Amino acid sequence: MNIGIIGVGHIGKTLALKLSAAGHEIHVANSRGPETIGTDVLATGAKAVTVQQAVLEKDVIIISIPLNRIPAIAPLLAGASDETVVIDTSNYYPGRDNRIDSIEAGQVESLWVQQQLGRPVAKAWNAIGSDSFAKKGKPAGSSDRVAIPIAADREIDRKVTMALVEETGFDAFDAGSLTDSWRQQPGAPAYGTDLALNELPAAIAAADRARLPKRRDLAVAAFQERLGDATTNPDADYGVRLSRVLYM
Repeated sequence: MNIGIIGVGHIGKTLALKLSAAGHEIHVANSRGPETIGTDVLATGAKAVTVQQAVLEKDVIIISIPLNRIPAIAPLLAGASDETVVIDTSNYYPGRDNRIDSIEAGQVESLWVQQQLGRPVAKAWNAIGSDSFAKKGKPAGSSDRVAIPIAADREIDRKVTMALVEETGFDAFDAGSLTDSWRQQPGAPAYGTDLALNELPAAIAAADRARLPKRRDLAVAAFQERLGDATTNPDADYGVRLSRVLYM
């Protein structure tokens, strides 16, 4: 498939590497221009392009940028085909994204993203830590394969997203509609805990929506105290251990 990826941060970089290695035609872009994208992002065949080129005539567009920057790219997606699958990997962190009143008032993050873009989206790769995503991919059938929840409303979005998650080395779990995607947001038992496919249904069902923001903020405070800044992501070992203590 022809896939455009907007954002080459912690998750976007690994998506570019894994999906290129899987045989897809990958175009990656960031807000600073293709000349600023490192060769390490392009090591398996992805091509650096402008943001405009990354959304042009694509089967799939993956948005992997901070949540508060999504409204700025909405005009770029206006010309995308209705059949194009748009996948969002973002999460809401108010310390980074500034306060978004509608989300604070209870709007599900994915529904807010969909509202900003004015088109259907799927949610995936948001519930796995970047270090786990980079290092823990395994062939299908591996007994210790980690599972990733996805949410979508359209069947084409669900089918394509689940297939791509599998190609990145993880079992795909259908967690339901976007309305229920809060169950895979930060602070939920399925978030950052690297569970297996047979463990995810119970984790998704156990999520307590009212407790998510406080648990999320506790984790952020612990990560920042340990790492010393707000931009470095924890390694998989510490990130998963802390997430399991706080969220499960």
